Amino acid sequence: MLGMIKNSLLSTVEAWPYKVLRKGEKEQLSYEERECEGGRFAVVEVVGKPFDEASKEGVLKLLKYVGGTNDKGIGMGMTAPVSITAFPAEDGSLQQKVKVSLRIPSQFQANPPCPSDESIKIEERQGMTIYSTQFGGYAKEMDYMNYAAKLKSALGSEAAYHKDFYFCNGYDPPMKPYGRRNEVWFVKE
Repeated sequence: MLGMIKNSLLSTVEAWPYKVLRKGEKEQLSYEERECEGGRFAVVEVVGKPFDEASKEGVLKLLKYVGGTNDKGIGMGMTAPVSITAFPAEDGSLQQKVKVSLRIPSQFQANPPCPSDESIKIEERQGMTIYSTQFGGYAKEMDYMNYAAKLKSALGSEAAYHKDFYFCNGYDPPMKPYGRRNEVWFVKE
């Protein structure tokens, strides 16, 4: 637990590498098209709980993992964003299932420590192109749903992206009260 606290308070945060391909603005919403690098990710799936509760549970597990609760007992440092895969229902609400993921820091990409928590899996993911919009504050389920709806509206029918899931991303530790960064990502088809 001490490693997790030290890791989130004192370490520098490594950003998930990406390149902006295009910027747009429509209906008072700014968005970007980005190319994100692939790599290895620590992932935990939480089902049967509301989005906010499931997300918090998954994030805490991943923070413990990168904070030293792993087979090597080492704190790896933090990466951003923490990414939560949301699965929308037909009515736009979110299903009670999330996948919380964190990109493994660069120095551990080749050989990440094994998680002590068996619910955490290490996944190899390919790079992807995304549509992204950003907003501030302490993001909750309704915020992500609202910005997903705004991004969908701004992109219109011309953009081809996966509609069965989207990413809800947080870049900041909970103790950062101002200048917070959250994003919704749609993955381009």
